[in-house]
Amino acid sequence: MPLVRIDAVAADPERLRALGDAVHNALVESIGIPPDDRFQVLRGSGGEVVYDPGFLGVSRDDGVVFVQVFLRQGRGDELKRAFYSALAKHVAAAGTDPRNLVVALVENGLGDWSFGNGEAQYLDNPPR
Repeated sequence: MPLVRIDAVAADPERLRALGDAVHNALVESIGIPPDDRFQVLRGSGGEVVYDPGFLGVSRDDGVVFVQVFLRQGRGDELKRAFYSALAKHVAAAGTDPRNLVVALVENGLGDWSFGNGEAQYLDNPPR
C-alpha cells in the first residue's frame, strides 16, 4: 500500500486529480500495485514552494510538482527507475512537463504502517 502525497501549489483541483491519476497509473504499471490500492493526499492552489530552479541541471519553473511515495522497502533500483520513467510519461500525458517533477520514495518496514484502530495490521497479517 503506497501512500502518495502530491504538492503542486500552482495546480487547481482538476490538475491535482490528473496528477494523482498519473502517479497511481505509474505505480500500477511499473511496480505492480493492485489497481484499487489507492491512498493519496493531494494539495494545490495556495501555500508557497521553495525550490532550486536548476538543481542537477534540470530547468524547472513554478509548475513544479513534488511527489512523495511512502512504500514498503524491497524494490530494487531498476524497478524505481521504471517507476520514474512511467511517472514522467503519465504526467506528460496529463499536461505536466516532466522536468517539473520532483519525486522522493520513502521506504519503510511492515511495522511502520497502521490502517486504523491503533493496530499494526501488516505485523499481524503480512502481505504477500
